[in-house]
Amino acid sequence: MGLDFSHGEAHWSYSGFAAFREKLAKEIGISLNEMVGFGGQLLWDGNDKDDIIPLLNHSDCDDELTISECKQIAPRLRELVEKWDDEDYDKQRALMLADGMDEAVECNETFKFC
Repeated sequence: MGLDFSHGEAHWSYSGFAAFREKLAKEIGISLNEMVGFGGQLLWDGNDKDDIIPLLNHSDCDDELTISECKQIAPRLRELVEKWDDEDYDKQRALMLADGMDEAVECNETFKFC
């Protein structure tokens, strides 16, 4: 059991996806544990200027990302993980996730978390 998506081959356990998003947030100077929705008190307003935010501030199951959000997130996701070790499981899955978002855009479909 875990988290799959409507497009692409990316897959994480729920705890693994949470850790992945924490690692992404650190890349842009945010601690998810301090944010509303993750146990903290900081609001996303004012912290929503980075293109990766719609992925960070999103339910880890169910729901979807819009086509415009996918167009915004995928290139930023690739940029953020570019310097991570090529053997890093999260980097490999992040690139699959970005590819899945691109696939959703090409199909003119939303990107669903399942």
